[in-house]
Amino acid sequence: MITIENLTHIYPAGRKTASRTALADLSLHVREGEFVILSGPNGSGKSTLFRILCGLALPSAGTVRIAGIDLFAEPAKVRGVVGVVFQSPAVDKHLSVAENLAIHGDLYGLSGADFIRRRDAALAWTDLAERLEQKVDTLSGGLARQVELAKVLMTDPKVLLLDEPTTGLDPVSRRNFLGALHRLQKERGMTVLMTSHVFAEADDVDRVAILREGKLLAYDTPTALKAMIGTEMVVLQAKDTEGLAARLRAEMGLAVRCIGDEVRLEETENGESLPLLEKILDRYRPDVLSISIKQPGLEDVFVHVTSKAVPDHALALDLRRTGR
Repeated sequence: MITIENLTHIYPAGRKTASRTALADLSLHVREGEFVILSGPNGSGKSTLFRILCGLALPSAGTVRIAGIDLFAEPAKVRGVVGVVFQSPAVDKHLSVAENLAIHGDLYGLSGADFIRRRDAALAWTDLAERLEQKVDTLSGGLARQVELAKVLMTDPKVLLLDEPTTGLDPVSRRNFLGALHRLQKERGMTVLMTSHVFAEADDVDRVAILREGKLLAYDTPTALKAMIGTEMVVLQAKDTEGLAARLRAEMGLAVRCIGDEVRLEETENGESLPLLEKILDRYRPDVLSISIKQPGLEDVFVHVTSKAVPDHALALDLRRTGR
């Protein structure tokens, strides 16, 4: 449904900046009816890719086909099958819910009974039925997001693109929004591509794509991605993180990595971690502040995959910037 082939985008040099490659020969295929999350650290190329898919930017090279239509040759046709929910609000907060929906319907040539039918269908899942005359700026963040999604659903898109749509929502609003989105995606058979760095949002999707520096580092189901780093992992915190890691490598031959203030031993299988933990404590107990065995999550996969390309200390700084 979304086919991206050899996509490259280079931002030209400015007076004080060198040219920068945001996307580097990127290829990605999202099958019809899939829900895919696109993730990556700041500067990974997510925003550039999203802008290109929305028709807001042209790449330096490569092709994109959405629903079989060439995005760059026939952008108007693509707009007819795509709905977009941006990270920044795209509703007029000074207008009512009904007025926002009416304006959007008018832009797509919807009127009369057809508009009413589509509007009511788009609102059926929301909590907005009694709030149509209420101005958007009086709604909670979660309800305002419902307006945005309802607005997009009126055009019955085959493909839905969402850019971190839960940003700023409280945990309950985020859960409700995502629950509704998953339900609507299955009911309507939509293909969904959503950017996110909240890994709890990715556990129930079909596939997760991880970008770094404009390149696709991993793309698979959540289960398969977690299996990349084993069924268990040992995580230690120490008085001297780098020092303990060096001793574990030199004295025990363990392939450990430092991620922030943690020493991680990944790619272990069920039953292997406990004996290893006991050996580590026997030899290094005075140096260890805490030690645990955990099952890898998608956040661990993200750290594992993206840190292979950069030094550990650089990754730790990057993750602090993104609020991890």
